[in-house]
Order: sequence, then C-alpha cells, then structure tokens
Amino acid sequence: MLARPARFLSFALLAVMLVTILSGCSTAAQASDLQMVPMDKLPAEVQSAPASVRTAYQFAAANPDVMHKVPCYCGCGGIGHTSNYSCYVADGDPSGAITYDNHALGCSICVDITQDVMRLLKDGKSVPQIRTYVDATYSKYGTSNMP
Repeated sequence: MLARPARFLSFALLAVMLVTILSGCSTAAQASDLQMVPMDKLPAEVQSAPASVRTAYQFAAANPDVMHKVPCYCGCGGIGHTSNYSCYVADGDPSGAITYDNHALGCSICVDITQDVMRLLKDGKSVPQIRTYVDATYSKYGTSNMP
C-alpha cells in the first residue's frame, strides 16, 4: 500500500489529468454556442467527414456575414474563391437554398482558418481583429484570395 502522502499525490495527479482531459473535450461543446447549420442540412459527403470538417461547414454556411470577410490562403483564389466562405458554399439563393462547394473537404488550411475564426469569435474578437490574425498566421502558406 502507498503511504498517505504518496496516495494524496497520486490522487492529486489523477485529478489534474482528469481536468486537463475534460477541458480538451470542451471545444466540441462550445461550438454549440455559435450559430450552426443543422447537420442534416449538409450533403452526405460532409456528414461523413471528420468532426472538424463537419463543424467548419456547419459554421461557415450559417455565418456568411463573418466568413465573407475572412480570406483563405490555400491558393483557392485560382479556382474563383473570393473568401473562406467560398471554400464551403458555392452558391445560395434568396429562398435560403445552399449549393455547397466540396473544396474544404480536402483542404486543412480552409478548415484550420474556420476553426480559428470560431475560436476567436468565442474569445470576443471582432471580425477586423480576426482578419488581422488570419492574415498574420496564414500568409506564409500562400496568397490571400481577398484584396
């Protein structure tokens, strides 16, 4: 048996590890605080994508006012994308119907940018502050698809 101080130390270490693990899991729950398109409204290929990609599509489609103001740096300007929003949504009509773009299904830069936007919004950052962060962080990967 462990001596009393050793048992306490083991218990304390276990408690710290549990808190660390649980706090790491909280990011998925926090996404629910943001406006998101319901999963069943997304195309089947998005629904079967990894969780970070699904969440990025849900957020991007539900937040065009933000995402139209955020650039992408993956090189997608060459295929006509004009913002990070374009990596997810090809077209929308006045009735609310959305035609999704499958580009972000295979592009980690697009998804990483969107995940950063989500995190920064939750941290209370403004869209101009987010744009500054995205420009500074992702410009090393390529040219912005926005002026």
